[in-house]
Amino acid sequence: MKTRKLHNITVSEIGMGCMGFSHGYGEIPPEDYAVDAIRKAHDFGCTFFDTAEIYGPNLSEPGHNELIVGRAVEDFRDKITLATKFFIKGEEVKKDGSVLGTITRHLEASLKRLRTDYADIYYLHRISPDVRVEDIAEAMNALISRKIIRGWGLSMVNAEILERANKICHLAAVQNIYSVMDRDYEKAVIPFCLKNDIGFVAFSPTASGYLSGKVKASAKFEGDDVRKWVPQMKSENITANQPLIDLLKVFAERKHATNTQIGLAWMLKKYPHVVPIPGSKNQERILENLAACNVILSDDEFRELEEALKGIKIHGSRKDVGMPQEFID
Repeated sequence: MKTRKLHNITVSEIGMGCMGFSHGYGEIPPEDYAVDAIRKAHDFGCTFFDTAEIYGPNLSEPGHNELIVGRAVEDFRDKITLATKFFIKGEEVKKDGSVLGTITRHLEASLKRLRTDYADIYYLHRISPDVRVEDIAEAMNALISRKIIRGWGLSMVNAEILERANKICHLAAVQNIYSVMDRDYEKAVIPFCLKNDIGFVAFSPTASGYLSGKVKASAKFEGDDVRKWVPQMKSENITANQPLIDLLKVFAERKHATNTQIGLAWMLKKYPHVVPIPGSKNQERILENLAACNVILSDDEFRELEEALKGIKIHGSRKDVGMPQEFID
């Protein structure tokens, strides 16, 4: 697999989102299965793994996913890029005495679970309204200087917030939702990142599995499955967005690929600094998604696909569930 740069950090051009092994898509698989899946992804050529302290079946007990990832990658930790995320609240800062103190406490707990002494990329998972992003950036500067993290990032933010943060401490990456179905960040965030040498990490690049064409209007999402809250996964929108699936299918048949692989190949072709991190709890799907690196769209095919996409209306804007509008636009 080829590599890309997230500022000064090298990663495989397709990474792996590990959330599904802990929550978000219904019943989770056995831990041994999850560990094996991560190791198989590495054997395939994936060197970029994404987790977060909050990923777990019980949100009041953080760290479930980090424990799985730490166990899985321990033997090849120095050969991969490992990213995790944290939340921070104003009351924590008051109790700890400083933003740096709070972030350090979160980071040390994550590193212990991940069986490592540093994180390659440490993201603020979501902006907190009572903690200034400039203060977060100052703390990240200190952690980078101590070599506890190699770089830092923000998730689900707009260009204005990125500019404020990047002035204090250069960002390695921004992790926002992005797929052939969710293209809002092409307007400002992706261009800002390209101009300022910041990587753009695309989460949910398969549109929560919708791009596969296998999600039907009759689908029922149970348990903690996030698709219960995704507007595009409402029955009427699953049906209304069928033209997008039909378009991807045309290219998939032409390229002897899957619909999802076409969506990922489109993303890789369009931007040199975008790195998708598809996630799945199914080993077969994980390897299939990673194999999108072998699907190459020609210039003519890319232009044809882009032109066709202009004529397709997407029903049900995903954005991010619960994210205030001012952090999205």
